[in-house]
Amino acid sequence: MHQQKVALAGSARMELVSGVVQLRSEDAMFDAMLRGWRAQQKSRGLKDETIDPRERLIRRFLDFANEYPWQWTPAHMDEWSASLSSEKHLAPSTIRSYQGTVRLFTELLIDARYGWGPACEEAFGAYPVAIAHEWNTLPHLQDYEGDPEARPFTREELQRFLDYADDQVAPCREVQTQGSPRCLP
Repeated sequence: MHQQKVALAGSARMELVSGVVQLRSEDAMFDAMLRGWRAQQKSRGLKDETIDPRERLIRRFLDFANEYPWQWTPAHMDEWSASLSSEKHLAPSTIRSYQGTVRLFTELLIDARYGWGPACEEAFGAYPVAIAHEWNTLPHLQDYEGDPEARPFTREELQRFLDYADDQVAPCREVQTQGSPRCLP
């Protein structure tokens, strides 16, 4: 029985041109990784409005780490996360979102189905590893982390509000005397 290899959207096989020597092979590999990740996200139905900011964030992480993805370590994630908090003073929810984006990108790179590990090892003698894990990323502990004054109602609070509004309408409808404020048309 003959098995045919199918290249997945986002795979190294789909993004790298064989037999071509790149002048800046590290940059070419990184750009191919981003194209592959874009293709993989597009195949999942994600829109450019979601993909573009993710790609920009990965480029910013690359600049911060000053290393390519096959050289990234958990220490890079630790240092970046600390700088987002202490230097940039970002909200925990924003930092968690950024960490999640880096995790998604590196998970694609280390997934054997996509072939980025062997491609990097062949080209550079190193391969990408998982750099985001439960010890260096923020956990999601609360349902709402924004401004407490602007948070949405819980289901119970919304139900109490609606019950109160209903209670206010009923007596108003019963009164309906001349000169009384109209509650509802």
